[in-house]
Amino acid sequence: MMKINSNHVSLLFFFFFVFFFLLHPSQAQNKIEPNTTGYECPANQTTGSGYPCRTYAFYQASAPNFLDLASIGDLFSVSRPMIADPSNISSPNSTLAPNQPLFVPLACSCNFINSSFGAISYANLSHTIKKGDTFYQLSTFTYRNLTTYQSVEVVNPTLIPTNLTIGIDVMFPVFCKCPNTTQLRNGENIMISYVVQPSDNISSIATMFGSKPQSIIDVNRKGFREFDTIFVPVSQLPVLPQIQVNTSAPPASSPAASPVTSSDRTRTVRGLAIGLGIVGLVLILVLGLWVYREARFKDRLGMMVVAGDEEKQKQSFVKETKGSKEAEARLMANVSDCLDKYRVFGYEELRAATNGFDQSCLILGSVYKGTIDGEVYAIKKMNWNAYEELKILQKVNHGNLVKLEGFCIDDDEANCFLVYEYVENGSLYSWLHEDRTEQLNWKMRLHVAIDVANGLQYIHEHTRPKVVHKDIKSSNILLDSYMRAKIANFGLAKSGMNAITMHIVGTQGYMAPEYLADGVVSTKIDVFSFGVVLLELITGKEAIDDRGNPLWTSVVRAFGAGNEQEKIKRLREWLDGSLLRETISMESLMGVLNIAIACVHKDPTKRPSMVDIVYALSKSEDGSFDTSDDTIGSPLVSAR
Repeated sequence: MMKINSNHVSLLFFFFFVFFFLLHPSQAQNKIEPNTTGYECPANQTTGSGYPCRTYAFYQASAPNFLDLASIGDLFSVSRPMIADPSNISSPNSTLAPNQPLFVPLACSCNFINSSFGAISYANLSHTIKKGDTFYQLSTFTYRNLTTYQSVEVVNPTLIPTNLTIGIDVMFPVFCKCPNTTQLRNGENIMISYVVQPSDNISSIATMFGSKPQSIIDVNRKGFREFDTIFVPVSQLPVLPQIQVNTSAPPASSPAASPVTSSDRTRTVRGLAIGLGIVGLVLILVLGLWVYREARFKDRLGMMVVAGDEEKQKQSFVKETKGSKEAEARLMANVSDCLDKYRVFGYEELRAATNGFDQSCLILGSVYKGTIDGEVYAIKKMNWNAYEELKILQKVNHGNLVKLEGFCIDDDEANCFLVYEYVENGSLYSWLHEDRTEQLNWKMRLHVAIDVANGLQYIHEHTRPKVVHKDIKSSNILLDSYMRAKIANFGLAKSGMNAITMHIVGTQGYMAPEYLADGVVSTKIDVFSFGVVLLELITGKEAIDDRGNPLWTSVVRAFGAGNEQEKIKRLREWLDGSLLRETISMESLMGVLNIAIACVHKDPTKRPSMVDIVYALSKSEDGSFDTSDDTIGSPLVSAR
């Protein structure tokens, strides 16, 4: 019998391919065009009727880089438990088998691109470019066709695909779709993003996920082809099989089953010789690199101050490079993009403005008040690398954000100074929690809440990529001469959505549970912090009490049960004492309290967006003061 090898199979496949397309030209011509730039969603659904929502992507583990939940979680900006639970994986630390199926949660939203493309439905994921990365390679192989390189180009219009800078963050739009009203009515409240495989058909996909063929057809009305992303509506996620990873060596084949010829033996010996030669060469290279690294390390060790204190190492670096042009160039390189947008102040200019950074000019922390050419500024002394904060600030411009006027780099001391507009009336914290003769009345507090909500809505919805402030609190909200609120301090801000960090930083009492537990960074952590600020405005209490109890947990516990009358009675007990002297609609107060409680919901998917919050607060402002009997206090007392 003739032995058929791989060359014969390839040749047969080629002839079949030519035969099929020569004899069936109509099928080739009528084939559905691939969807490359995304799936449209109605622009008016960006803030309601299904969007945003939690969906899932069907993803398969792959060698060599994505065989554990940590690497896949980083890729999709979710934590390991968030993948393990829906994927039927017992331990988040498990090693995965190649092609092991997973359900990865997505934060799906309807995103307006421009007038040409309209709005596209996708989950906005941030990916840091590494050496060798391309839009095509990442879309096709890393994200396994859950997006396309054409779509990546659409949502990153300022980037050149053939000239990507290593280290920049690129937004990858992973395709998704939220269930509409009809699907929700049918109990199909979960949508799965699935990439069609060559062997798939509608029936097999429906069987795989426990869906209905007609439901899949209804959702994907334009049809689809191989490697297109389609959407499968289900009432619940199916249970995925757990694949056991076999770490033991495979058993050797028996001689009877696989006879070894002399030519096979020769080829094996030759292959082993080549392999051993390559291994030997690699070992020599590794040994050489190790020797070189050790020599370099010893040289540097003699010059470095060996200490665990980071400040001492920084001082050593400054001492070695003080006054050198090389040090100045290194510091300036990080902020070179900002030079044409902001004023560059001189160090001596700032020193004179603050009387040599005298304590009498200190506002708070490391922020000084200084006057330059008759103009008053807030001057923030920072760590010597302010690039991250500058990178965020140069993208934002809104009346409810403190404006950056310029910066200064002191190459002698390796410090950086950010120069902001001066906001006259200080922080919201000082108005709420420090002894003052004047108090904020309810109307002013509502205006403050709406101003902050507008500022957050801007950075969440109108910057590309979206910005998460990460440190919203009453001390980072400043009031100008007109008592309008401005958000300050973008030192912890993060550009991009749904990131994971192991470095948890923030202020106790304001940090969201998912951020504390898993390091999840999303716009929803700003919503949570804003909810705490709302509770401060209503109660006049600090975000955390003397015993370490967070304000939000106490309020949620107090208002978690009872009818409306009981809650109104409790609200009178919780209200800031200065508000009891005012005539305020209880409906307005309860409305704002309900917004605050929704903001601090433990489940981030159940928190409202800033768009919804701005609308709800505006409605509360309209009904704040009425003449009905359902009010508290006496006529409105001015706070100024």
